Amino acid sequence: MSNRFIQPLPGQGRIVEKTAKGNDLQRGERLQIMLDEDELKALDDFRYTNRMPSRAAAVRELLRRGLAGSWPDSSITGARSEAFGVLRSPSPEAEKD
Repeated sequence: MSNRFIQPLPGQGRIVEKTAKGNDLQRGERLQIMLDEDELKALDDFRYTNRMPSRAAAVRELLRRGLAGSWPDSSITGARSEAFGVLRSPSPEAEKD
């Protein structure tokens, strides 16, 4: 059962999602990703090791860390989506579109 409630804003016609406690959700965009069983286990292991409150919080923390340490890498330019995995880096020979 979901712990979120969707309610229209009075007079504005916009939909605002609410948490189970009735608070407005602070993030307006959703991102859906597909993970295989091993990737999901790695995410959950990270979450529990770091005492994160949710999978979403763990994903945001991993994104923050990854973006903080990222730099342009021409070897991944044009690689297909399936070349990018959580537990493996794209190979330099990744199939191009």
